[in-house]
Amino acid sequence: MLDDFFTRALLAGVGLALVTGPTGCFVVWRRLAYFGETIAHSALLGVAAALVLDIDLSIGIFVTASAVVLIMYRLERSDTLPADTILGLLAHGGLSLGLVVLAFFPSMRFDLHGLLFGDILAVTRTDIAVIWAGAAGALAVLWWIWRPLLAATVSVDLAVVAGLRPERARLVFGFLVAALIAVAVKIVGILLIVALLVIPPATMRRFASSPERMAGGAAAAGILAIVGGLLASATFDTPAGPSIVTVALALFVITRVRWPRRAESRA
Repeated sequence: MLDDFFTRALLAGVGLALVTGPTGCFVVWRRLAYFGETIAHSALLGVAAALVLDIDLSIGIFVTASAVVLIMYRLERSDTLPADTILGLLAHGGLSLGLVVLAFFPSMRFDLHGLLFGDILAVTRTDIAVIWAGAAGALAVLWWIWRPLLAATVSVDLAVVAGLRPERARLVFGFLVAALIAVAVKIVGILLIVALLVIPPATMRRFASSPERMAGGAAAAGILAIVGGLLASATFDTPAGPSIVTVALALFVITRVRWPRRAESRA
């Protein structure tokens, strides 16, 4: 019989994987891993803002991450700096500024280890309800912007000519990633959420015969990582968040070693 906290962790993790898998496909296709890292690093500034303003942690992270998305979008359109330079400035600037703000309020206590690596075993029933409701909303948004994002991945110019408004879809996608990170911080932490966005889609890429199948396969790989990671954590008494990512990485390695490269060429 599974413990109640283990069941809650399992439900929370599965709800998260259902979204991070399909969303992460665009992170892989469009080579946006550093973009995800930038938003994740800015989450610490959101934590500082939430503690100072005494608001919910997820709200503070989402608002701050969304502000970073807007700043990034504006700078890329108006500045002459390369995109990766802008991402580096925002990533490390947000992380450093968050630590500096927290240093001015030494009386405020928070679990830095939990923020960095998550604590999925501590989720409540309310957290599960929020995660699954958010997952449903996120999948609806992803379905809405799926066509323009996919078209822009192939060719931005063709997407514009077709009237699909890829820039709007890209901005909405940025807000979607910000929302995912805000929700996922409690589960896998700031440092590990991007791994769930990248590793499962990368694992399934060589097996997918269509974008939709890759999205479904990435969600399935994420769920396998959640289940395997939690079981490994319970068996070997290891941290749950890192265990989940380790299992996801193991699945990626197994698929690269076990199946021939020619399978990837069909994806």
